[in-house]
Amino acid sequence: MSEQKTHFGFKEVPLSEKTKKVSDVFESVSNRYDIMNDVMSFGLHRLWKQIALQYAEIRRGDLILDLAGGTGDITALLAQKTGPTGQVMLSDLTYPMIEVGRQKLINKGLLNIQYVQANAEVLPFKSNCFDKITMGFGLRNVAQKEKALSAMARVLKPGGKVIILEFSKPTQTLPFSGLFNKLYDLYSFHILPKMGEIIAQDRESYQYLAESIRMHPSQEALLTLMNTAGFTKTGYQNLLGGVVAIHYGSK
Repeated sequence: MSEQKTHFGFKEVPLSEKTKKVSDVFESVSNRYDIMNDVMSFGLHRLWKQIALQYAEIRRGDLILDLAGGTGDITALLAQKTGPTGQVMLSDLTYPMIEVGRQKLINKGLLNIQYVQANAEVLPFKSNCFDKITMGFGLRNVAQKEKALSAMARVLKPGGKVIILEFSKPTQTLPFSGLFNKLYDLYSFHILPKMGEIIAQDRESYQYLAESIRMHPSQEALLTLMNTAGFTKTGYQNLLGGVVAIHYGSK
């Protein structure tokens, strides 16, 4: 019996290999990850993250899991909002990303943070323990999104909220949507990999990034996955015409 396949960008790979391949990508780019985020999004990723957290309704004292927390941009915002009586768990698949984040957050003087290397599909936390879960630009890299969403639902407290910020599908309601889509493809598949080659010395990883965005489920498809995982009061908000979307739900 042949092994189940999944996508890694536009390539098809054995399901068992994808997690390692994703980890290798982010280990490769960890030291240049922050500067590449600023350059490739023209700094907009910072605004998108701030908008997404408005849907989380963070309270002082909350215990929050920041999944795929990477170098800690969202973790930093959460740690400030929860205050010294709260705590944020930065969890990421790739240890070098966590280490970059740890140093950055310590330098900011943020001490109410713990760091855990973990696969989002198999979360090493007890059930019903987090007030909020956030995941910024990480779900598209998960091999089995259904498993990750179910794991998130398991560890979230009843009444807790989940916020997923991710690249998505541009809508057709934008003015000149046809031209916009052509320019978006030009940027994604030609300019972005070239940026990765020049700034991060890694064209291949940013080629994967562009491809992974295109392979990610649409807004409605992800909404269905969240509902199937057991989340309620789900919905989404498009940003930049659907290039990015904030999905939210409760338990």
